[in-house]
Amino acid sequence: MRRLSRAVLAAALLLSAGPAAAEIRIAMAGALTGPVAPVGEQVRKGAEAAVADLNAAGGLLGQKLVLTVADDAGTASQAVAVANRLATEGVEMVVGHVQSSTLIPASQVYADEGIIAITPDATAPEVTEAGQGWVFRTCGRDDQQGEVAGAFLARTFAGRKVALVHDQTTYGKGMTDATRASMEKGGLKPAVYTELTVGEKDFSALVTRLKAAQVEAVYFGGFFNEAGLLVRQMREAGLKALFLSGDSLANDAFWAISGPTGEGAMMTFEADVRGSPAAAPIIARLRQRTGEEPGAFVLYAYAAVQVWAQAVQKAGTTNGEKVRAAMRDGAYPTVVGSISYDAKGDRRENNYTLYRWSAGKYAEAGK
Repeated sequence: MRRLSRAVLAAALLLSAGPAAAEIRIAMAGALTGPVAPVGEQVRKGAEAAVADLNAAGGLLGQKLVLTVADDAGTASQAVAVANRLATEGVEMVVGHVQSSTLIPASQVYADEGIIAITPDATAPEVTEAGQGWVFRTCGRDDQQGEVAGAFLARTFAGRKVALVHDQTTYGKGMTDATRASMEKGGLKPAVYTELTVGEKDFSALVTRLKAAQVEAVYFGGFFNEAGLLVRQMREAGLKALFLSGDSLANDAFWAISGPTGEGAMMTFEADVRGSPAAAPIIARLRQRTGEEPGAFVLYAYAAVQVWAQAVQKAGTTNGEKVRAAMRDGAYPTVVGSISYDAKGDRRENNYTLYRWSAGKYAEAGK
């Protein structure tokens, strides 16, 4: 019923506005305020750049794309309110949300309204499982990252002590548990498995416990804010254990918090496409438009618009049912490589690898 009402509303708006209303509305939704705002800002820049490039090339189906930017402040309640507002405004697709904990509740609205959501960075497996077939990703999943991180720890620290710490969020705990499963599959059990609280600043008690346990590696499932503080306090306390985390660290804000104490910190993230010849023209335009080197999530947000636009062209319509069917039918070239989808909306490709931070930049480990 709600899908019908949205379609009727969109038609009424189109008729009332006349011929000048020939436009397609999409949105970017995510945290633009609060602790995760640096990631949300990257997603906004990527979505804006993709829309600008499409419009410069003549638009989509002969129509101009109009982008709405919506801040969910990183909270589930605000994410649901944003999703309802975007549905009322008649958007056809949403780039976002930034966090699994906000996208999961918002996805219920999108499913009810027949709106496709494509997230560049919400990695919890539950995201696509809860999305009822309306949620897709340009990123991978926590269990794919966890497989890489756990295998590395089991191989590198066999017979040694490793600690697992998570931040109690959907993202952080999911990443840590996936890493633990992979690590134990490789024959290594954690010496410490514990948690911290998002927003904490003082981890001295935790660091003392890790030192007492004589751990040689610490895996942290959580966001860059706490990761930067934790690694800094570990080093200041003389704990030299390897620090490993997930894709939240693919963000300059991590180094801004950790400073030089982040030297050698590792993370899992998807293959670096910034040197790809296919991506070079887009990256050059992004540099010119923003005046800075595009962050990783800028590219994955840009790819979200790319893959949806290609599916729209293939379907010949913005109708959600037809577009999501087209998205699952074939592979689409994007700035982050070829993307194809399974029945859930997850990428068929798994290209996670290990990165290491050094002198304020990250690069693939071993390079």
